[in-house]
Amino acid sequence: MRPLVRWAKASKERRLGRQCGENGLKMMWPIVGLSAAVGGALGAFLYYACTVPSSQILGPALVRGPAEGRRIALTFDDGPLSPFTEQVLDILRERRVPATFFVCGKNVERFPEILRRVHEEGHGLGNHTYSHPFLFSCSRAQMAAQIDRTQAAIEKLTGYRPGLFRPPYGIRWFGIFGLLRERGMQMVQWSATGFDWKLGTEDIVREALKGVQPGAVILLHDGVGRARPARMDRSATIRALPAIIDAARNAGLTFVKVQDFLPVA
Repeated sequence: MRPLVRWAKASKERRLGRQCGENGLKMMWPIVGLSAAVGGALGAFLYYACTVPSSQILGPALVRGPAEGRRIALTFDDGPLSPFTEQVLDILRERRVPATFFVCGKNVERFPEILRRVHEEGHGLGNHTYSHPFLFSCSRAQMAAQIDRTQAAIEKLTGYRPGLFRPPYGIRWFGIFGLLRERGMQMVQWSATGFDWKLGTEDIVREALKGVQPGAVILLHDGVGRARPARMDRSATIRALPAIIDAARNAGLTFVKVQDFLPVA
């Protein structure tokens, strides 16, 4: 083949290669964009399904009770923890208010007498796992162990096995609802919260009361999840609690245990 002909053929092949590459890039960008959109949509779906308290996508959860009867339920997470759980109990006893405590098994073992007092004073008990993990970091077997170890700790002290479960941070994950069904347990979330893990007293009262209406399930905290107990201060919640109770009662609402919102078996 003559040199000039070979050069022309090679030049044509290079142009064709560049065109193919350019065409490939043009075709690739829509695919990349579609993949990003699909990934973003999937991420948004998982976020809603797993973290939004009212979501029922992965399984059923009690978020609020019926509006009839103008009843509301106070719930406390992460305890027991001294002295804050005892201070909560003092306020509830003084105002004759029932509540439900979702307790961590590790804290039950730390403060057994407080757990007994919660039960003896007629409040409801629920399971909040043993060590307050993010459930998406747990295998199915690990989630089962978190539930069962806490059930055993509560039953050992009270003779009672809770039928209610609230996941740490309100986060659900794949497999948790099957475990609850096997144990005859019901998940409970919330419809109102004071955001008392980050706000001061006045803001806790204001935020909690925003969501207070007939059937509301209010989330507050009396204990500690993953942090060391000595580093936890729930005094803002203690100061806010009487104002929340008084404002709700002045609005004509009655406090019940969250168990009272469940259908009678």
